[in-house]
Amino acid sequence: MSKKVICLTLCAMLFALCQSAEAQQAKKVPRIGYLSSTDPATESARVEITRLALRELGYIEGQTIAFEYRYAEGKLDRLPELAAELVRLKVDIIVVAGGTTPIRAAKNATKTIPIVMMGLPADPVEAGLVDSLARPGGNVTGLTNLARELGGKRLELLKEAVPKVARVAVLYDPTVQGSVLDVKEVLPVAARALGLTIQPWEVRDADGLEKVFAALSNERPDGLYVPTSGPLMRANQKRIVAFALKSRLPSMYSYRETVDAGGLMYYGADLADSYRRVAYYVDKILKGAKPADLPVEQPTKFELVINLKTAKQIGLTIPQSLLFRADKVIK
Repeated sequence: MSKKVICLTLCAMLFALCQSAEAQQAKKVPRIGYLSSTDPATESARVEITRLALRELGYIEGQTIAFEYRYAEGKLDRLPELAAELVRLKVDIIVVAGGTTPIRAAKNATKTIPIVMMGLPADPVEAGLVDSLARPGGNVTGLTNLARELGGKRLELLKEAVPKVARVAVLYDPTVQGSVLDVKEVLPVAARALGLTIQPWEVRDADGLEKVFAALSNERPDGLYVPTSGPLMRANQKRIVAFALKSRLPSMYSYRETVDAGGLMYYGADLADSYRRVAYYVDKILKGAKPADLPVEQPTKFELVINLKTAKQIGLTIPQSLLFRADKVIK
């Protein structure tokens, strides 16, 4: 075989290898890490909304995008290791569902992989997660749901639903910064204006819930409010709802899923809209945008959800004027 033929053969082989490498590179599927403080069942609805929004942008799970899911299932001490797992997998982005704790776990695990907050119920600037809403400055951006600022409005709506309410028990986790600020700063001011008395009850762990329930059964408040709910409250939402139903307590929540599970009322950001917006951040970052330059978004849509089935169970008649204003009524 002549040198010319050998040379041509080698060139053809190199060209084929280059083409193959380019094809493989072109087919690289971006991987999204999904970190949650709760469980797959709790997250399923929001994951599906985000998945559909990504599909509209051309990202199809299993084909043009892949997800790595990690769930702490209410065990917050697992979050750092789960976040570290995602970093070791070299995912392209980490989407974080839940409060400050899982976001901080992800932020502590990596300073380079972009992190997208999926509706943080606290102020990310106060929490030290970003420099400012307009210029996050690091590797964290996403959405905040302004939960704390809505505390007064929620009390107002509870009072409107139950005009005779005078004493409202507030269940809160003292380890959740937003809840503490709500109880100490926001709610007392709103309560005074509405002529209500706030009765705060700390809940530090799942076992502590039963003690609080026993105390509330003796105290007999007129209403129940669960403010900015961290992982502990979300993991025990069914127990809280069951207690409110059994005690015939009108209840207001800061977490939409709780009302779907049988709670009386929810008022806050339109969460479905927030979950859809997560896809916008994922798309922008995959196309080269830096989290530091993508402003943190605040909600533009809010919703009032009333569970009429629950109202009937506890013997409560919701004023028609309030039902007309509700974005959704569960019957």
